[in-house]
Amino acid sequence: MNCSKAHGRWLFLGIAAVALAMAGPAAADWALDFPASATELGNKVRGLHHMALIICVVMGIIVFGALGYSLVKFRKSQGAQAAKFSHSTKAEIIWTVIPVLILVGLAIPTARVLIEMEDTQAADLRIKVTGYQWKWRYEYLDHGISFFSNIDDASNAASIRGAGLELHEHYLRDVDKPMVVPVGKKVKLQLTSNDVIHAWWVPEFYVKRDAVPGTINETWFKAEKPGTYRGQCAELCGRGHGFMPIVVEVLAQDEFDAWVAGLTAPAEPEPEAEAAISQASTAAAGGASAR
Repeated sequence: MNCSKAHGRWLFLGIAAVALAMAGPAAADWALDFPASATELGNKVRGLHHMALIICVVMGIIVFGALGYSLVKFRKSQGAQAAKFSHSTKAEIIWTVIPVLILVGLAIPTARVLIEMEDTQAADLRIKVTGYQWKWRYEYLDHGISFFSNIDDASNAASIRGAGLELHEHYLRDVDKPMVVPVGKKVKLQLTSNDVIHAWWVPEFYVKRDAVPGTINETWFKAEKPGTYRGQCAELCGRGHGFMPIVVEVLAQDEFDAWVAGLTAPAEPEPEAEAAISQASTAAAGGASAR
């Protein structure tokens, strides 16, 4: 009976192994590291991760290496006899002091980075970010600019069942109006929500902060390289959660100033409209003279 169970177990494992080998690769990003950062703070976070990973790997090698060595070297078949003692003060001091030193060594740089992450003072640009189902609103508090950022029309059209449209490169990751910020400037975000909880997340900035109704959460970033950076809402917020992308355009300072000027300058009237206004004014003046 036991032999039959053992054969059945090995048969099951063999079938599972063959099935896994024959299975096609999953549609996933098999990256083994955090994404490259576009901010100095993100590089510090990534460095902390690498440091902690190295320490964990070294500790694992030491612990499991010692365990494996002990199991082989002092196994019963080799006539090993277990030592008989109640405790060892020296061993207890060693295995208490070493972990404490490791934790303190990790805590100090981690605390420095966490404090820097929460320091939103001395910002060069302030933007209020409000989450809606399912779009974002950006208000540039220092420039009087406000607009909504929705998913792009091409993604919306392609998402309709039976549309038969080809999915473009940034399907569900593009918007009609991106957030625009200058390169090398500290941007302070004040996040809130108009309905349910959302989360503003851009991986390359290493920024992810909840937008909660009735409260303001603050965070910041300073992009070091111009370019286009994409993210998305990272908090399940309803049916359209997957249709709430984030796009940030990082521009040179002069380009950003031109963008601001283009949104804040008064719109010039069209020639036809200007002529109509002029005719109406002339007619009104003539009527007043006649009276």
